[in-house]
Amino acid sequence: MRNDERTAGDDKKYLWHPYTCMADWEEEDIIVIERGRGARLIDTLGREYLDGVSSLWVNLHGHGRREIDDAVSEQLGRIAHSTLLGLASVPSVELARRLVGLAPDSLERVFFSDNGSTAVEVALKLAFQYWQIRGRPEKRLFLSLDNAYHGDTIGAVSVGGIEEFHSIFKPLLFPAVSVTSPYCYRCPLGLRRSSCATACAEKAAGIIASRSDEAAALIIEPKVQGAGGMIVQPEGYLARVAEACRDSGVLLIADEVAVGFGRTGRMFACEHEGIQPDMMALGKGITGGYLPLAATLVSGGIYEAFRDRKFYHGHSFTGNQLACSAALASFGIFEREDVIAGLKGKIDRFRGLLGPVAELEHVGEVRQCGLMAGIELVADGETGRPYRPGEKIGHRVVLEARRRGLIVRPLGDVIVLMPPYCMTDGELEQTVSITREAIAMVTEKGRR
Repeated sequence: MRNDERTAGDDKKYLWHPYTCMADWEEEDIIVIERGRGARLIDTLGREYLDGVSSLWVNLHGHGRREIDDAVSEQLGRIAHSTLLGLASVPSVELARRLVGLAPDSLERVFFSDNGSTAVEVALKLAFQYWQIRGRPEKRLFLSLDNAYHGDTIGAVSVGGIEEFHSIFKPLLFPAVSVTSPYCYRCPLGLRRSSCATACAEKAAGIIASRSDEAAALIIEPKVQGAGGMIVQPEGYLARVAEACRDSGVLLIADEVAVGFGRTGRMFACEHEGIQPDMMALGKGITGGYLPLAATLVSGGIYEAFRDRKFYHGHSFTGNQLACSAALASFGIFEREDVIAGLKGKIDRFRGLLGPVAELEHVGEVRQCGLMAGIELVADGETGRPYRPGEKIGHRVVLEARRRGLIVRPLGDVIVLMPPYCMTDGELEQTVSITREAIAMVTEKGRR
């Protein structure tokens, strides 16, 4: 038996994969990734695949970046980890300073954690306790958008809005109130974007105002609702919601776990509309995709409320030195290569390449913001009628793309493309071309 066959067999025997029907997994031919280089993944058989989703949205500068490898190795020569409970460390202090310097001016302090879900949990608990400290214990309600996704821990799920992911856990959750989401392709208000003055934003503002006496905070993914289907907010929506929070005395939590660190074309998505949140949750790309790390940035006002008391929350690996060193090296790449400025041309090319995809018969809509794109597949392009869930169209497209040398992931029947910033023009063109071919093969049964 070849080593790759044994590994695949042992995977099916011992592992339990996230967001995966294991009965299906056990019947499929699986890919075992052994190494990576640039924008490509390489399996145990030596086959190469374009990494079309940045290894689940985390990798920024490519695999095998010498600068990050060296930074982690150098730090490993000193110490791998020591606690932040009662001690400090050089990499965590330096990273906190850098994050505050990059973030919106309203954010002055950094609380480290391990992943995006825990960064959100920190923000929710801080918001809740903040109002207790301020003598407003009735302000304990959280607001979030329809179709929201903020992570898989219980607090994060409580403010989530994806029925497929979250409904089974409802008995465990605290109550939250949904605010109207700008899903323009399937407008909840029955309107058309071409003739709509962002009515959803006004409805959201009305809900925020009506619940202001009891609302602790609203949490929002700025500009793009990622796991909800790559739902791109129209211009002005984010600013209107932020304004409503400010006017109503409701804290604003910006969940930039998926959209931060350049994904939308700015370092942080809040920058597109000049938003100054009270808290910001960060994760995924913070280390360039190398190691688990997350952070919750908070305003000076929130920090001052807590300054003479303890916040009872923490993680064993909070501020881990290896992860912080990787993050600092990633920021070094941003600076030396002027990555954010360089993204504009790549984003424009990405938009142009996606144009022919939108013309396919069974593509209802292509949504793009920066280097994030969602391609919604539908049974009827004229009416937008979705496929039946049992057809597994999105999953079948992913398997077809894999056979052609591209790794992508679906959100139901929305195909997600989120290329790493290091992709060359040729690789980007190949990524979109394979995606188009795979969609056509599956939805048009081989017809071109």
